[in-house]
Amino acid sequence: MHNLDIDLLRAFVSVAEFGSFTLAADALLRRQSTISLQIKRLEDGLGKRLLERGARRVALTAEGDALLGHARQMLELNDRLIASLDEPLLAGTVRLGTPEDFATTHLPQVLARFAKAYPAVQLEVTCDLTLNLMGRFRDGDFDLVLVKREPERSDRGVRVWREPLVWVAAEHLAVPADGSLPLVVSPPPCVYRKRATDSLSRARRPWRVAYSCASLAGQHAAVKAGLGVTVLPKDMVPAGLSAIERRSGLPDLHDTEIALLAARRLSAPARRLHDHMVRSLENVGEV
Repeated sequence: MHNLDIDLLRAFVSVAEFGSFTLAADALLRRQSTISLQIKRLEDGLGKRLLERGARRVALTAEGDALLGHARQMLELNDRLIASLDEPLLAGTVRLGTPEDFATTHLPQVLARFAKAYPAVQLEVTCDLTLNLMGRFRDGDFDLVLVKREPERSDRGVRVWREPLVWVAAEHLAVPADGSLPLVVSPPPCVYRKRATDSLSRARRPWRVAYSCASLAGQHAAVKAGLGVTVLPKDMVPAGLSAIERRSGLPDLHDTEIALLAARRLSAPARRLHDHMVRSLENVGEV
């Protein structure tokens, strides 16, 4: 092979980063069999085995690990070149829905890079609770939507983020060993609220909602004031608050996932944003 095929490299990078042929196929909007064939063509052309197929996860061989960094650089250069050529032609509006906590942490930098690359594309970003976002997505209000979901419920969309949930409190708050645990949560429907109350109920730990607020800033203020504890992704704990240690006796909350869902018919700008978000978030999220 004298020339490397960009499509084959994109398939390889996706499988390497997702650790799965199925998830890579979802991200690239291809069949799993197509991705498998592309990887085989790349390995045959290079004369190297790049991936080890395990029962649960795909792992890189030493040769695959050596190729991965260079492949990412080639894809980035290719995509920047295409973006510069398409920029005058790519225009329109993309409607994106996202949970507020994710929108205030990892998403701004991702959207800023997209806006810089495609200045003629207008982004309309709406923050809301996951269940509200899903309802509006089904009604056709969004082209793309980021939603929180249980890890085992992966039948739709592309997983772009995964990390542990933790109990969070003010640094000065002493969490009571027994008695009713005061919670600071969003109003229902809220995935984190349900995860917190369900886990406490299973552990037979009494709880009460001490403060309910739809605003993320309002919740953080209440927790900082010592009104109760809340639940947040580990990487989204703000300054002034801290994760509660496991020995506190509070039940384990396990992981949370963020998935990106796309409408059946996407415009060219929406498709470009979808691909940009998948590539950008998979490089920083624990996927």
